[in-house]
Amino acid sequence: MSFWDAPAVRGPLDAVVVVPGSKSITNRALVLAALARTPSRIFGALRSRDTDLMLDALRQLGAGVEIGDDGTTVDVAPAPLRGGSVDVGLAGTVMRFLPPVAALAEGPVRFDGDEQARARPLGTILNALRDLGVTVDGDGLPFTVRGAGAVRGGEVAIDASASSQFVSGLLLSGARYDEGLAVRHVGGPLPSAPHIDMTVEMLAASGVRVEQPERHMWRIPPASFSGREWHVEPDLSNAGPFLAAAAVAGGQVRVPSWPQSTTQAGDQIRHILASMGATVRWEDGWLTVNGSGELTGIDIDLGEIGELTPTVAALAALASSPSSLRGITHLRGHETDRLAALSSQINALGGHCVELDDGLSITPKALRGGPWKAFADHRMATAGAIIGLKIPGVRVDDVDCTSKTLPGFADLWAQMCATASDGA
Repeated sequence: MSFWDAPAVRGPLDAVVVVPGSKSITNRALVLAALARTPSRIFGALRSRDTDLMLDALRQLGAGVEIGDDGTTVDVAPAPLRGGSVDVGLAGTVMRFLPPVAALAEGPVRFDGDEQARARPLGTILNALRDLGVTVDGDGLPFTVRGAGAVRGGEVAIDASASSQFVSGLLLSGARYDEGLAVRHVGGPLPSAPHIDMTVEMLAASGVRVEQPERHMWRIPPASFSGREWHVEPDLSNAGPFLAAAAVAGGQVRVPSWPQSTTQAGDQIRHILASMGATVRWEDGWLTVNGSGELTGIDIDLGEIGELTPTVAALAALASSPSSLRGITHLRGHETDRLAALSSQINALGGHCVELDDGLSITPKALRGGPWKAFADHRMATAGAIIGLKIPGVRVDDVDCTSKTLPGFADLWAQMCATASDGA
């Protein structure tokens, strides 16, 4: 494995960064399109490893999928679902959204993925399907969903404290079940709630009514829904490291097509950067971050926006005062144990990061260059890039893992850095 030397800059940035489409929106739109009665067209779809895995999986299950010449327009023609084999890679959306879809297939669907994926929690979704009358072999990857062409449906209680994707995965297919579906969360704090809001909003746009009689209960009556056109927003979480770069290096980074309102959790990065000392402005669809290169620490509950944790942790390691990042126990079950990974890598560069029961405590110390392990986790790789802006000699061991959600990250990062006044 080759190391990537994270560019360090010595002057302020002046960059415009065009961020590809949202993975979360793209993969939800693909699932809804495959389950609809009529064809759909998706504009601005993200093309990355995670979304290509979803495209390939839906083809395996029988959907017609055609990619336009621009690479980001996708036509989906629904068809009767059939058995097959699904490679989930390391994509949480694929491994958690598609088992409830596979339950509707005529025939068994076998799921497997990357070695790291076998450690990711899946029992919640598989046991929920069993409770709904679906036969499932196995409790984690590899497993097989023995589709019978229909699912009884009804009410199911789950503990989704490890991932909101368990709720979203069930809701996306629930309208196709004979009795519809009611999902009740009965566990600890529910993380990443904005992602459930996104699912509910996209179902509504498809004509599926989601009732929420209680805070942690969602009910969907049986329904069929038509295909439609989807227009995918930029991935705001993927924009986070680029905007953070302005705060770290100084200068300005601008991202076009930033929605005025959105259910994407990544939108919160603008408020976090403002709290840490940057100036943030939205105007006419452009989000602009101006920074001085000086950061203050932050005390924040990231429970609903856990995907931003690696970016915030990198900023905190470069700040002038301590930070406390809370409410993120569930990150131990992501692509890697992100709390352990962040702590180990910040400390390996001379920092002081302590794992808490539900987060991280980061006390700034002088950092030094050195290797940064990504653990095959795209957000760990981008966190190393952020620190490398300020600390020369940071070398990320697997920057190519960013292709999971942002192909070409290293080139985009280099282009941004080249706008620094020192010409880096």
